[in-house]
Amino acid sequence: MLTDQAGKGVHHDTPGPGHSAHNPLRTGGNLLQLVSPEGERISHPEFDVWVKDVGDEQLCSLYEDMTVIRRIDAEATALQRQGELALWPPLLGQEASQIGSSRSLRDDDFVFPSYRESGVAYVRGAHLSEIARVWRGNASFGWDPQRINLATPQIIIGSQSLHATGYAMGVQLDGANTAVLAYFGDGATSEGDVNEAMVFAASYQAPVVFFCQNNHWAISEPVRVQSHVQLADRPTGFGIPSMRVDGNDVLAVMAATRVALDRARKGGGPTFIEAVTYRMGPHTTADDPTRYRDPIELEDWAAKDPILRLRKLLEAKGLLTEDVEARVKAKADAVAAELRSSCIEMPDPQPLDVFNHVYSTPNSWIERQKDHYSRYLNSFNQPVEEGAL
Repeated sequence: MLTDQAGKGVHHDTPGPGHSAHNPLRTGGNLLQLVSPEGERISHPEFDVWVKDVGDEQLCSLYEDMTVIRRIDAEATALQRQGELALWPPLLGQEASQIGSSRSLRDDDFVFPSYRESGVAYVRGAHLSEIARVWRGNASFGWDPQRINLATPQIIIGSQSLHATGYAMGVQLDGANTAVLAYFGDGATSEGDVNEAMVFAASYQAPVVFFCQNNHWAISEPVRVQSHVQLADRPTGFGIPSMRVDGNDVLAVMAATRVALDRARKGGGPTFIEAVTYRMGPHTTADDPTRYRDPIELEDWAAKDPILRLRKLLEAKGLLTEDVEARVKAKADAVAAELRSSCIEMPDPQPLDVFNHVYSTPNSWIERQKDHYSRYLNSFNQPVEEGAL
């Protein structure tokens, strides 16, 4: 049973086949919240236990993470405006959702992100140059997925949910104690891929967590048009239990994600988490949200800013000292400088590099195209260097 902010019980329906009755998963409209927008710690006996190890030092670390990824986002946006990146999908306002969930993962867990999870990539260990090079147009992928257990970002809406479910089914067959997490936005829940992924995940009780960052806008389409019920109610039709959490509350996100990951590892099957947050910036740097968004709505959500919320909690606990603030600022400045330098100094790809890594083994069809394109470019009397195969 979940408890709401007033401490009242919120009962959930009887779980379907394969689901344990003791799992504290929600139905109804209440948000799980452990830190209020005013920075006050809210006690929830069922969920406090999942973050009892998060002491003062860890709270400061979460604050640093959120501050750093916001700075990455601001620097990347500036780089795009200055012509150094072709495009950038901002994460402004969604820092708690990304940090709270990604800091709950183990190294051996595998993650399937959408295009907006740059904060997750940072946490998982992607180099800043690897995060930037796709958006600079220098490569079709960023990092080696096997090195950091993070798949390459997916532009096709919701497709990564199928990849995650398939990987989770493989993990299950291997008998590995590993969980899989798929990120997507509210708009993706209207895609067939996500719904098909939930069908398979429920049927095979795959160890996958579907993490939906409900940021209220699928580009210019508001979530109220996409769904006339709360998004966390949708997966229950597939027999998948769900939780609806305050996505701007890093502790609540962490608690919910830990519950879901633990359930997956113990054979409890899939879980759906709806993290209710807000996209404070544009959908991408090619978007103008002022054309469809009421500025008053933005002001309302700015008061619920995830970093400001944690900052208030730290101040109330006397943890936000001058030394801590200086350390966080220095880290953010250093990361931003590294992102900028690695982006600007990134070598341009060779024209024929586009044919590399299409297939893992030699392919005659690709080789023929490469040969034709090479001869076409050489017709301009400008010999083309081949990139490494």
